[in-house]
Amino acid sequence: MVSALGFLASRVSLTPVFTVPEHFSSPLLQLAAKDSSIELVSCPSGTGQIMSALKAGEIDLSIALTEALIAGIVKKTADYKIVGTYVTSPLNWAVSVGKESKYQTIADLKGEKIGISRIGSGSQVMASYMALTQGWVDAAGKNLRDGVNDGRAAAFMWEHFTTKPFLSELRFIGHVPTPWASWMIVASPSLVSSRAEQLKKFLADLSESIHAFDDAEARKSSSKEFIKGHFGYPEEDVQAWLDQVSYPKVGVEVVEKSTIEQTLKTLEAAGVLEAPAGGWKIDDFVETSVATLA
Repeated sequence: MVSALGFLASRVSLTPVFTVPEHFSSPLLQLAAKDSSIELVSCPSGTGQIMSALKAGEIDLSIALTEALIAGIVKKTADYKIVGTYVTSPLNWAVSVGKESKYQTIADLKGEKIGISRIGSGSQVMASYMALTQGWVDAAGKNLRDGVNDGRAAAFMWEHFTTKPFLSELRFIGHVPTPWASWMIVASPSLVSSRAEQLKKFLADLSESIHAFDDAEARKSSSKEFIKGHFGYPEEDVQAWLDQVSYPKVGVEVVEKSTIEQTLKTLEAAGVLEAPAGGWKIDDFVETSVATLA
């Protein structure tokens, strides 16, 4: 099963392992290959699908885009809290249009429909953020690559390297990087209350896998070869991605307060969220019995 942006969910139980073809997932895939207690579940529709699965109790743990997860907590889309940080660098969202589209720049999209993967997805949140950066606002859509070619949507947004293999059908007209660390880890209350030690062990093991993948020598050799072999990306794309991605240098259980504050401030300005009367309480977003708020 192929995921649009590599959104991942995990059951952290004694079940078989499923891999997900997405470059950001590499350290997690490497860990899951060694640990049969981890099952990785592909969520092709992105964060919206993850919210539904969390709400239904179908999954315990998820790694997904920071902006969508934080918006989901505020909107009570599903019951979960942040337990860690997975990727510390921004996500570079490519703005794509149809091959024969009349649109040449992001500015040309003012007042037009933007395709999104699902309500509550990162693509919807980032469409609002793009509107903020441009000084205008809007979003809607489905079946993204077809949508921009048959006229149902003017453009859509996906991560740059995930979209690049489809450039025979599409054309980039710009990029909108997130101004925050791009991937967070969240867990359901039931996982925290019933299997806290197992969750902590998973986070420690994931930290170890990330550090091995992120090692300077590994980036030049084994990590680069892993991505090429598993995802089929050409070496120049793998190297370009490795040059811009960063993972936590400490344990993944460390969550930067500034990341949550920056995301909330930006999403509020973009009209995605509305601050409560007493202001945001950062502790409400993080499971501090598991994660460290720094």
